[in-house]
This record gives sequence, C-alpha cells and structure tokens, in this order.
Amino acid sequence: MSGSNGTDDSHHEHDDARVDDPGVPAESAREDDGASAPTERFEAVVPPREVTEPKASDVTEPKASDAAEPKAADVAEPKATGVTAPKASDAAEPKASDAAEPKASDAAEPKASDAAEQVAPAGSSREGAPEDTEAIPAEGSKETSAQDGEATPAEEVPPSEAPTAVIPVVRPAERSPGDGSAAATARIPQGRGENPPPATTAMPPAGRPAQPDAPTEHLQAGSPPQGPPPVTPPPTGGPGGSGGDSGRPWSNLPKRTIALVVGGVVALLAVLYVADLAVSSGKVPRGVTVAGIEIGGMSLDSAEAKLTEELTPRLEAPVVVTAGDTEGQIVPAEAGIGIDWAATFDRVGSQPLNPFTRLASFFGDEEIGVVSTRDDAALTAAIEKATAAAAHEPREGNILFEEGTPVPVTPQPGQQVDPVLAADVFAERWPFGDVSLPVESVDVTVTREGLDRALAEIAVPAVSQDLVVRGLDGVTGVLPRDAVGAVLSFVPDGSGGLEPQYNTDAAIGILAPQLASSENEPKDAQIVLEGGRPSIVPSRTGELVDWPVTLENLPDLLKEEGDRSIDAVYEKAEPELTTEGAEKLGIKEVVSEFTTSGFEYASGVNIRLAAQEINGAIVKPGETFSFNAYTGPRGAAQGYVESGIIEAGRPGKAVGGGISQLATTLYNATYFAGMEDVEHTEHSYYISRYPAAREATIYDGAIDLKFRNPFDTGVLIQAIGTSSDITVRIWGTKTVDVQSITGQRTNFTSPNTITLPAGPSCIPSSGAQGFTVSDTRIVTDARTGAQISNTTRTVRYDPVPIVKCVSPEPEQRDEPAPSGEGEGSDSGDSDSGPDTAAPAEPEAPAQGETPE
Repeated sequence: MSGSNGTDDSHHEHDDARVDDPGVPAESAREDDGASAPTERFEAVVPPREVTEPKASDVTEPKASDAAEPKAADVAEPKATGVTAPKASDAAEPKASDAAEPKASDAAEPKASDAAEQVAPAGSSREGAPEDTEAIPAEGSKETSAQDGEATPAEEVPPSEAPTAVIPVVRPAERSPGDGSAAATARIPQGRGENPPPATTAMPPAGRPAQPDAPTEHLQAGSPPQGPPPVTPPPTGGPGGSGGDSGRPWSNLPKRTIALVVGGVVALLAVLYVADLAVSSGKVPRGVTVAGIEIGGMSLDSAEAKLTEELTPRLEAPVVVTAGDTEGQIVPAEAGIGIDWAATFDRVGSQPLNPFTRLASFFGDEEIGVVSTRDDAALTAAIEKATAAAAHEPREGNILFEEGTPVPVTPQPGQQVDPVLAADVFAERWPFGDVSLPVESVDVTVTREGLDRALAEIAVPAVSQDLVVRGLDGVTGVLPRDAVGAVLSFVPDGSGGLEPQYNTDAAIGILAPQLASSENEPKDAQIVLEGGRPSIVPSRTGELVDWPVTLENLPDLLKEEGDRSIDAVYEKAEPELTTEGAEKLGIKEVVSEFTTSGFEYASGVNIRLAAQEINGAIVKPGETFSFNAYTGPRGAAQGYVESGIIEAGRPGKAVGGGISQLATTLYNATYFAGMEDVEHTEHSYYISRYPAAREATIYDGAIDLKFRNPFDTGVLIQAIGTSSDITVRIWGTKTVDVQSITGQRTNFTSPNTITLPAGPSCIPSSGAQGFTVSDTRIVTDARTGAQISNTTRTVRYDPVPIVKCVSPEPEQRDEPAPSGEGEGSDSGDSDSGPDTAAPAEPEAPAQGETPE
C-alpha cells in the first residue's frame, strides 16, 4: 500500500495537517499535546508511536489550498510548559505498555491544552485493497519531517500489520474550557477483506472547541474514495458541547471588544435621546390627540390655537345621542356644556422623560379628551328631553280582541335611562360627535312560544262560534263571538306563558238583560197609609237565573268545538221584607209629627220633591237613616230649581236651595219620636221660623242629617208638602214621651255691614244680632213616666250681616234698625226673601255647642 501527503494527484491529498516548525520534533509535539490524555489501545503489528497533533484552539479550519503546502504560521506553536525532551529510548523502542495500556494518571488527569482530535484511517485489507489507500502512521513512524515540513512517504506496511492510531481521550469532568479537549475520539477498526473508507483528520476551527462528550465513532473500512475527502465540520455548542458560549458569534471575542461595542451603542442611544428631548422641549408630547385632533409635536400656542379653532364650533353643532333603540339630538351649548381650557391643557402635560415612553410615542396616539364645564340642571333637562322616547315600560306579550279577532301583542323589553349617568357620559363624549348613552333593559316574562301557545289553544277556539243560553218560555241569551274579548283576557303565568282570565260578571252583563223577561223579580212587602192608618201589601217570591251556577263551566264552553248551547239554571228569590216581617215591625200609629211653613215658591218646589223621596221610608230596628243617601243627588236633572242659600255668611242662591226647611222639619219629628241623633248641623245664623237650637241645615254631598232607630219596632216616615208648609209624621209603636226645654239667649253680638255692587247677586239684608242658646231634651217611658234620658245641646249663632247693595248713583234712604230679637232677620226664609236653609260653604257650629 502506498500513499502520498504531498502535492501529487492522489485522491488523499490534504488529508493531514502537519506541523511546519522544523525545530520541534514530531514526537515532542505529540507529547506536549496529547501525552497526558488517556488513549485507547488498538491492535497493531508495529509498535505504536505517538502522532503529534496540533491543539484545536491553535489550528484553523483547513482549506484545500492550505493542505498542499502548509505554512508554519498556520499551526500554532505548542506550549513549552509541560513538554519534556523525548528520550532516545522512547523514540527507538517504545514500551509496549505505552501502546497497550495507558497509564491511569494519563487518563485521570489530562491537561486541557494537550488534547487534540486525531482521526486515523485503518489500513487496507489484505486482498483486493486498492493501491490508493492511505495508511495512518503508527506511533514511532518517521513520516513527518521536522526539517522542511514536507510530508514523506509512509512505510509500506502490509494491511495485516497496519498499526492502530492511538487517540487521546479526555473525560468531560476533567476538561478545561477552551483547552481543545472537547474533540471526540474516533476509533477506526481495521477490517479484513473490506475496503476501508477514506480517513479524514478534521481540525476544529479556532474559537469552536469540539464537543466534550461526543461518543467514539467506529469507522469501518469501505470502498475506496472517489475524490477528496470532505472536511468534517467542527461540533457546535449545545448539549454535550464545550460550553454555553460555543454557539454565540461573539463568544471568542475579547471582553474588552464587547464592552467597547456595547458602550458605543449606549452612547449613541443617549445622544439620540438627548437630541430628541432637546428638539421637542416646549412642545406638546408626541402622539397626543384631543377629541381626535392631533396636536402632538406642536408648540403649546399652536396647539391651543388649533383646539380653539376646531372645538369651539362643536359647542354649537347638534350632537346625535343614541339611547337603546331611539335617537335624539342635543346642542352642547344649549345644554349648559362648555370647555375648561385650563384643565384640558393640564391633561396635555410635559415632555416625558422615560425613554421607553418616548420611544412608544412614535408608534401610537394618546387621546386625552376634553374637560367640560356643565350646568347640571340644563344638561339633565336636555338629556330627559332627548331620551324621552327611549324610556318605556316593558310590554308583556298579550292577546287582544279586535272585532272578534284575537291579535297577538309581541313581548318587548323595556328600557330605562339614568339621567345622571347619561349626563356624565354626554359631558365626556360630546366632542366626538356621536354619543351612545347607557340604558338599562327591563326584561319581560312572556316568551314568544308561550304567546303562540295561548293564541292557538285558547284565544282562537274561544271566538270560533257564539255561546247560547236557553231560558224559560223560549227566551234565549247569546254571547256573540265578537263579544268574547269582554269576557276573556290573559295575564302572564310567570313561566313564560299566558294564563286565561274569565270575567263571569261581564258575561252576565251581556246575557242577563236578554233573559230578564223569563225571570220573576221578588217584591218586598209594603206598608201603605190608607184611610188614615197603615196597611200591609204582601210580599212576593221571585224566580231568577242563578248565573254563577249557569256559567260555572264558562272556560270549557269557550273551548267547545261543537254546539255551545246550555240551559239557564233558575232559583227562588225571597224579598228583603216579607209579609211576616212587615207585620212584626209594629208600625201602627203616629208617634210624632212636626210642621214648618213660610217658604217662597222656588223653595217650595225643592221641598216637595225631596219630601216625595223620603215619604214611605221604613227604618227597621237598629238601622240608621241618611237624608242624603235616601234622596240621592238633588240637581237640575232631578227637577230641582235655584233657590235661597247662605253663602259665605250672607244670603245667596243655588239649585236645590230651601231643602233645609225639610231637614229641620224631619229633625224635629225624629226628635220628639225619641230617635237617636247621629249627625246634624245648625245654620250659621238664626232663622226665626225655626225653633232655636233645634233646627238643621243640609247640603248635597257635604252636610247630612242622620238618625238611628233605637227601638225594637220599626218606624215609617210620612212627608206631606203643600204650597205653604211641610209636615213630617213618624209612624210606629209609641213607647216614649219627649219634652224640649229651650234656654235663655245670651252673649249677644252685633252684625257687620257689607256693601256690595247692586245687581242680581246682591240680596240686601237688615241684619240681626247673634246670640247663644241651649236646648234640653228629656225622654221618659210612655207607660210608666220614668225618665230615660236628659240631654242639653248649646248653640251659638253668628249675627246676620247688614248687606247694602249700592248702585252707581246711590239714593239716600233710611234703613230700619235691626231687631234685638232677630225676628226681622228672616229675609232668607220668608216668602219675600231667599231661603237661607242651605249654605254653599257650610259653616261650623259656634263654640260652646254641646253635642247630644
């Protein structure tokens, strides 16, 4: 086998990197770089020799041109430390122990600078090996020339005797960073009968130490190479590499250089920061916008001028406000909105000193908004006006009936607008043109599905046909389909649906008039006065439709698909006063009677109408009679006319006037019948035709006359009116006697004088004195004479004012002096004057009045 490491045309040219220093023997170099590294022993015929390899840190990656003629400068000079001169015995006769069994000390403590990557191809096989196969010289061979650095031909050794290269191995734990010991040990076995592959000894490039823990490669001989062997790239850093910095491009740069570069960058950034700060000093910070107006980088004066020019017109422009599903407009100036310029520019602030903030300002905007002044009252009013349509109550789903057709009402949520919150939002957002005000939605409970179900299952069937009720004698009543809406309605059921409501009273109101002719109304027993004595007209039992029973299945009836006809159910109806009941009342004689007179014609009309209303009234034992409740309204519609009243303490006129005389007459009749006084009111001033302290006034809806029947028998009221007087009789069973004692008049008061313009509304009066008087009622048992009660009532009457009606040219005339007894003060109660029995604004009884 022959090979060449020179510049011939061999395919194995440039395989070896050799030491060019002629002054250092090859063996000494090997001892310096790898003597202390542990070696692996390979079988060899020729005693092995050490092959000196340059350090990984001192050798650069070989190039094709460098391999042919290696220069001395390409290979770093090995360190002198730790290198001893080789002994002659070591060169000539190496010990077998050196090749076979490396020393433990060499394996345990290798020097970081002594490790070098060595790759040796195995010798060719004995048979069929190509002549172009290169053999790796074993230790001790003389293939390297120390004198001229040129490669010499290696000894031709048979393949079976080819030595095995010894490659130092360094343990990862004993490695020093950057000492070149990271190269993996490659083991090249020598095969027999096989063509060994070309061997490549790859030197790691400078600054890229070999991986420390790379596994040993086993290279087997293969076919002869077809060209120059590829250069094996050095291992990179990473797991199993020589350190964490092996993959960084600056890991081999001097620290001083790195520091200078970093310092230069920092200095450049500082210069740029200071320059940017100096250029922007006194200006608005970069990227600042106000209501969308860009003012960043402008001077403060320019920014203020621009904002004033663009924002001022916005105060007068309408702003569209949206509240839920409604829209409106608000003019900010009219709503009390203004701009606080000082506070707005305070938001602008000064130039930021933070370098990161300044850098970020190149890539974004900062909206600071407008600070507004506001008139809360005007703004709230404008908000409420603009959002009036937005606030509405929720509309629950429902079903209505229009001309007999059910119409669904789609549920719609309600919404509410908080004026205070809406005002805050508008004050902040108005400069941007459109403002969306917050609204609160109010949910509904009826769902669309529940509405559709009620429509299909209840409403539509209910109006499909009429409901017929058959009564007696062929009389029928019909609830037409177009009237079902008055009977059927819906309310939410709380579960998303609608619950039907059936108004039975409305159905009765429609059907009952149609069946009235088939009914017999009950009739109460009556007590009539015939021939000067009372007689009883018998009562009558009626027969009426029992509507609750007849219509108890109304919900089911309105769902029927077929005939909707039912029979009315009738029941007996007893009268309130039966014949037996009337007989037990004991109404058989007159127990009291009282008559008054002296009223004018108009008052007489009203008195007789009211008397007809109360005539024949029966008051059962323990019942209370009310004059106003029994007669009802007393207006022009009932036939009443205008007559005299007391108005504001002086005579006047009104419809229904004069009825106080009937009230006084009834009061005295019940007074002497022994009835219990429940409620009555005297006139404000005394009227001479009435007994003092024993009279009553009346006014529709304001002043009433009430008494109670305290006896076990009933009483009948008989009222008889003529053109000149009115008489009231109380019929019953006489059990008591009543005596009235009127006291002396005291505490007289003089009247005032009132002057009024002459005309229809002025009624002259001569006036009368006021006074105080009392009345005492003594009730005794009619059979035994024993006293049952003794009651005194005191009344104070106001003086009757002197009323003068003055014409434009008043005439002088003598007016009569007022009577001391008040007899001439009867102007409102005489035939020639208005009735003063019913004041329009009733006055309270005088102080000192003692109720019975």
